[in-house]
Amino acid sequence: MGDPAVNTVAWFEVASDDPAAVERFYGELFGWRFQADGESADGGMDYRLISFPGDDRPRGGISGTGGERPGHAVFTVLVADVAATCEKAEAMGGTVEGKVVGNAYGPDFAYVRDASGNLFGIFAEADD
Repeated sequence: MGDPAVNTVAWFEVASDDPAAVERFYGELFGWRFQADGESADGGMDYRLISFPGDDRPRGGISGTGGERPGHAVFTVLVADVAATCEKAEAMGGTVEGKVVGNAYGPDFAYVRDASGNLFGIFAEADD
């Protein structure tokens, strides 16, 4: 699999208050592999990277919510600019649920609801 292009689905996330159970479920069902995200561990966040059989590059993640956020499974779109995309989404009738720009632990990202209330994510690649 190659690198994702801007404005395409490039990641997915499953969030749960029981990430170990989610890991077991998808691991046994699809053969997915998991590893702790080292950057997230430094910030105290339980985030596990997901790789598929035959592909060593992580393509998604499991986020432990600690019961502080609702569970969800969302697709995430790679965008050029998170803040600008959030502004455009709001102008088109969407709502921004949460936005993190200037994140020390990873890329800029946001959760957005489309005009009919469906949740999805956006992120921009971190500048190296």
